[in-house]
Amino acid sequence: MTTTNPTVDTAVRTARGTGLGHPSRGRAVRDQLARVVMWAAFILAVIPLVWILYTVISKGFSLLLESQWWTNSQRGITSRRVGGGAVHAIQGTLIQAFACALIAVPIAVMTAVYLVEYGRGKFARWVSFMVDILTGIPSIVAALFIYALWVTTFGFQRVGFSVVLALVLLMIPTVVRSTEEMLKLVPNELREASYALGVPKWKTIVKVVLPTAFSGIVTGILLGLARVMGETAPLLILGPYTKSIATDLFGGLMPTLPTMINQDRNELAQAAAAERVWAAALTLILLVLFLNLAGRLVARFGSVKK
Repeated sequence: MTTTNPTVDTAVRTARGTGLGHPSRGRAVRDQLARVVMWAAFILAVIPLVWILYTVISKGFSLLLESQWWTNSQRGITSRRVGGGAVHAIQGTLIQAFACALIAVPIAVMTAVYLVEYGRGKFARWVSFMVDILTGIPSIVAALFIYALWVTTFGFQRVGFSVVLALVLLMIPTVVRSTEEMLKLVPNELREASYALGVPKWKTIVKVVLPTAFSGIVTGILLGLARVMGETAPLLILGPYTKSIATDLFGGLMPTLPTMINQDRNELAQAAAAERVWAAALTLILLVLFLNLAGRLVARFGSVKK
């Protein structure tokens, strides 16, 4: 026959009555506390973001409504003169981004394919380690490295292509990691089915794996482009600015939106120059925002299904 302790029974009934003994009550309290901390951190992060966006939009939006902003350059425009546009800087930014993607994307995608499909042993670990190092390199370090190699060692001039090389170093790790994750999401059953049909491994990768992960790879590329388009340090160190339209990456001068902002910031005392600075900053934000939204849309409507 089972005996009970009256003292223990009383303590249990008291704890149940107050809810202190219920195991889910503690989890609920911790859950609410975590929610409060999360929302507090979110608000602290959003406040400066909203303030920055409001400042840039309120001070630079008016110029974006004028047609000459999208059709004219700053050639012949002084700090005191109102007018001019940003077409030269927009073209330069897009040209450099396209050239950067042209170099970085094949290298990054092939590196990711090697790490996922072939990477075994010490060499693969070293490749992955170097990608991790590139991920944490500040943009100014990449710019100084290219300057030391391109200008100091080889004796070449500072041109737009040297900026592209620095941006390539910044874009490669982003695309490698995103592509690597997308390739890992491709079901192994697809690979095994292809091998069962006698298809070689390289052809399986080209015909099955890469097309399946294509949307995710494109998303990573767009996000990588969005990152490098907003970089400033490589442009200031390696890319001389001009107010005229210049599309030659080897021509010596290459206008971009970040260098346009830096060029006019020394003339902020003049209202016309200050307005152009804010408008150029807003234009750059819109370009980066467009690429981020495009990447999100591609990821949402074409994600890899496991």
